Amino acid sequence: MSGSEVISRLKRDYIYNLMLKGEREDGRQFDELRDIALETGIIDKAEGSAMVQYGDTQVMVGVKMQVGTPFPDSPAEGVIITSMELNPIASPDFEAGPPREKAIEMARIVDRGIRESGAIDINKLCITEGEEVWMVFIDVHVLNNSGNILDAASLGAIAALMTTIVPSEREGKGEDYPMPVREMPVGISLVKIGDEMLLDPTYGEESVCETRITISSNQDGSICSMQKSGSGSLTPAQVVKASKIAKEKGEIIREKYLLEI
Repeated sequence: MSGSEVISRLKRDYIYNLMLKGEREDGRQFDELRDIALETGIIDKAEGSAMVQYGDTQVMVGVKMQVGTPFPDSPAEGVIITSMELNPIASPDFEAGPPREKAIEMARIVDRGIRESGAIDINKLCITEGEEVWMVFIDVHVLNNSGNILDAASLGAIAALMTTIVPSEREGKGEDYPMPVREMPVGISLVKIGDEMLLDPTYGEESVCETRITISSNQDGSICSMQKSGSGSLTPAQVVKASKIAKEKGEIIREKYLLEI
C-alpha cells in the first residue's frame, strides 16, 4: 500500500469514526451549512459577476455576452454556455492546462441547474429569429477549494445572472436591459459516508465519500435538476431525505442572499 493510500485510509477512518459519534471534522451538524458570503458586481469588465464563499471555499463567477447565431433547432432562443476553471492555486488536485473531465462535469451540473429551472427567459434573448441571438457565457473560476465547489458555483452563477445587464447599446442593438431572470434556482449537495448523508461537504469529506448528490430547486420548491456521482448507491429513502433537505436549505439561501440582490 502506497503512502497516499495509507493517508487516505487514515483520513477515511478519522471522518467515519467522528460520524459514528454524530460529529464532523469542522464541528457542524450533519445537516448544517457552513457560513456563506456573497458579493456581486466585483468584475468591472463583465456584464454581471459574483464572489461566493462557502466556509473557506471561494468561487468567482463572471457573465459575458455577445451576439451570435442561434442553434438550428432553437432559432428564437438565446444560448447559454457555462465553463469552469479549476486553477492549480486553488487546490493541489487541480492541474494547469485545458479543462479536465472533472471541470467539464461540474460546469455541466451548474449549467443544468440554470437551464432546467428556466432561470432565464431565453426567448427574450432573441434579436432576429434564426439570425441573431444573445450568447450568455457563464465563467466559473475556483479560487480556493475547501469542499463543495458545486454549490458555491451554482449560487454564484444565479447571483451573477441577476446582476447582468444585456449590453445592447454596445452592440448597436438598442437600449441596454436587465437579464430576463425569472427563477432563482439553488443547488444543494450532500455526500454519503457509511449510512449517513452530510450536507455541504468539506474537502476531506468529499475525498472519502462513496457518493454525492446535487439537487437544485426552484422558488416554489420544485426540483429542477438532480445529479449523482460516485460509485456508491442511494436508497429511495435517502434520495427523498436529500430532496427535502435541498428544498429547505435552498429556500433559506434564496431568502438570505438572492432576494436582497
